[in-house]
Amino acid sequence: MPGRSAITQPAMDLTRQSQQTFRAIMNALARPGIMQTVASVGAPDGLDSAAAAAILALCDYETPLWLAQSFAGSPSIGSWVTFHTGAPRVADPRLAAFALVDLECDPLDLATFSQGNAEYPDRSTTVIAVAPSLEAGRQLRISGPGIKGAALLSVAGLPHDFTTQWAVNGQGFPLGVDMIFCCGDAVLGLPRSTRILGEAG
Repeated sequence: MPGRSAITQPAMDLTRQSQQTFRAIMNALARPGIMQTVASVGAPDGLDSAAAAAILALCDYETPLWLAQSFAGSPSIGSWVTFHTGAPRVADPRLAAFALVDLECDPLDLATFSQGNAEYPDRSTTVIAVAPSLEAGRQLRISGPGIKGAALLSVAGLPHDFTTQWAVNGQGFPLGVDMIFCCGDAVLGLPRSTRILGEAG
């Protein structure tokens, strides 16, 4: 029910919402560049609703979570994450299964996160990145699995060297970081298998 806190929502509602969000995130990663809508949740102050929904759907007591500085300094966000997911907080991003970053406030350095290893490439970090817009950034042409020909990615707030970082991230495939961009009630996926061809236009 819109406007109700996640703390007071019935458990079945939260379960359905998490399932819907999980499907949306999987679709976003399977079809890079295509926005998916996630279920609305009662996010704490300072946390985007889509990012909160992603955390609820993906994190649990077995998934270490790293919070960038803009979130780590908020007691309300930290307690909300702990209460709803039980995810242990880690100080070292290389130990994180998931990381939460604000593209407007926090630096983004993909090399600081776990890339996985040859035996377990899935043990890399998935970065949940809050963006000011998923449509108003510089347009990047992307290609790869799940994309017919090429698609456009227009996430606002990406660092100026993001295309270089992403090229390095893909060099060790199947190792590498995956990204989930969040804004409002929408998510965009950028899996490690996706290549950035350059700027459009």
